[in-house]
Formats: sequence, C-alpha cells, structure tokens
Amino acid sequence: MKSRKSTIHDVAEQLGITASTVSRALSGNDRISQKTKEKVLKVAAELNYQPNRLASNLRTGRGNSIGVVVPRINRNFFSNVISGIESVTNPAGYNIMICQTNEEHENEVRSLQTLINNQVDGIIMSVSANTMNTSHIQKALDESIHIVQFDRVSNELDISKVVNDNLMGGYEVTRHLIEQGYKRIYHFAGPMHLGVYHDRYLGYMKAMNEAGMKVSSDMVFADILTRMQGLETTQTLYKSGMLPDAIFAASDFSALGVLTALKEFGISFPKEIGVAGFANEPFTELTDPGLTTVEQFSERMGQEAAYLLIAEIEGLKEDIEHQTINIKPELIIRQSTYEN
Repeated sequence: MKSRKSTIHDVAEQLGITASTVSRALSGNDRISQKTKEKVLKVAAELNYQPNRLASNLRTGRGNSIGVVVPRINRNFFSNVISGIESVTNPAGYNIMICQTNEEHENEVRSLQTLINNQVDGIIMSVSANTMNTSHIQKALDESIHIVQFDRVSNELDISKVVNDNLMGGYEVTRHLIEQGYKRIYHFAGPMHLGVYHDRYLGYMKAMNEAGMKVSSDMVFADILTRMQGLETTQTLYKSGMLPDAIFAASDFSALGVLTALKEFGISFPKEIGVAGFANEPFTELTDPGLTTVEQFSERMGQEAAYLLIAEIEGLKEDIEHQTINIKPELIIRQSTYEN
C-alpha cells in the first residue's frame, strides 16, 4: 500500500502550531519569527513534505527550478545570499540555476532569456551595476515568471523585494566617524543610479547635515567600488594635498584600496585618518588595522527572498501583495576608526 504523503497539517501538528502559521512561515511572512521559520523548514524536511505544485505545473508548463542572477559569484555577499536561498529552496523541493552577469547589462539580459528558455518557476535577482533599463525583467514577468529582487533593486517594477536599510547603514557609519572627532569626511560612493548606493549616500548626507557639517561636491566621489579605484583615488588626493580626516567607502573593496594607498604613504590609522567600508567582507577583520564596516546579513537576505518567491509560486501569499522586506544592518566598529 502506498504511504500517504505528508501535508502542511502534519508539519503543524508536530510543531503544535496551526496550519496557517506553517503556511505563513513557508511564505516568508514577516509576522513569523525567523526561529519559527527555521523550525518549520526543519520539520518539513524531516517529514519529506513536498508542496503540491501539480496544478501549477500543468497550468504553466514549468517544473521545480528557480533561477538566481547575481552580479558576481565570487563576492562573499552574493555567495552567502545563494547559500541562504539554497537553505530554503532545497527542503522545499526546488533546484536552483545560477547565472553571473559580471556587472554587465548585456549578460543580465542573456541570463534572464536563458532562464525563460529553461522554463524556471521563478527568479531571484540583483541587478548589475550597468543596468539602467529593466525591459528584460518585464519580459520575464510577461512570461508569467515570478521574480523577487534583492539588494540592488529597481523600484520601477512592482515586484517583491528584499533590501537592507542602506540609508540607516550609511547614517550610522558616518555618525560614528563624526563621534570620533573627524571633521572633513569624504564619501567614496557607488553608482548613484542604483538605490543601494544612493541610499548609503543619503545616509552619509543625513549624518553630516545633522552635525552641521557642510558637504561640498569635491567630498563625494561616485563609481568607486573596486580596490583599484579606491587606491588610485586616494593616491590622487594625497598627491594633490587634499586628503580628508576620514573616508566612508560604500564598498569594503574600495575601502581596502584606501587602506593600501595610505599605508604606502606612511599614514597611521585611526589617528591621522579614519577609514570605514560597507558589507563586512571576510577580509575586513584581517586587515591591519581591522576595517570598520556594516554587516548586511546576506544569508538572511537570501532566505527571505526564497521564502517570498516560493510563496508566490505556491500561491501561499494571497494576503500579501508584492512585499518589501527591509533588513536592519549592523555597524561593526574596528581599529580603522576607533582607537582603544
């Protein structure tokens, strides 16, 4: 005799909660705690609970695959997001297909077309630095493919998103620099057309304005994301005699370039100049001095994006329309800005 398949009610009974709570946990509802979500996923995996996708598959002609599009796989942030996605999709019975754009819009367009051709159920994506036009994303939506954006998102599209509170992160790191006594604070920003970097800039401006510190145009440098860009920009500032008291870089990689350049010139941290980044890349606690930065909780971001996408695919999210989850970042203070 064929054994009965586990249901959402079996998961609920084992945990002593309601079936609706299980459904909300699987759908990524922000009213359900992360601890409960993890328990639900664990029990679902133990019971081999598989959501019923038969009706959806017959209707759409798709199976149990999810596409993931990231700018760079070799960045710790994005690899942790992918890990978070897999921790949710695997127990739910979905396989993932990963595409890397290398920060090129054309690669992103091709990646989405490849995923459409492979008839994925949904896509989780973060746009490239060069993406200005989102017509390729709209095309996927027109193909009835569910899409959830994370981190770098386009607000032109009415779809679910998982983002950091980048304005808050930029504000807190700049306020910390001000509290340490730094007066002339420069900002090495990212591409300003991307909300993630524009919000970090707005956080910087908010803290500076609150402190009554004037920000002139020569204090903000756009499109400084890589180690080499941070190094070369800092070298230029030093040679022109225009070094500031501190630099807040929107990227840990550009902040690493700043540290490298200033060390070449024999400048001490944090006494002569303070340097802070954003993202808490693994190398930030290994640099000398350790780099002050902002933790983005990338693995959780991936989990939340997967919860939202599966909820849309499974039709579990009837009471929530295109939700935006905003994750609170955490300032991590190290020796590049703070002297014990």
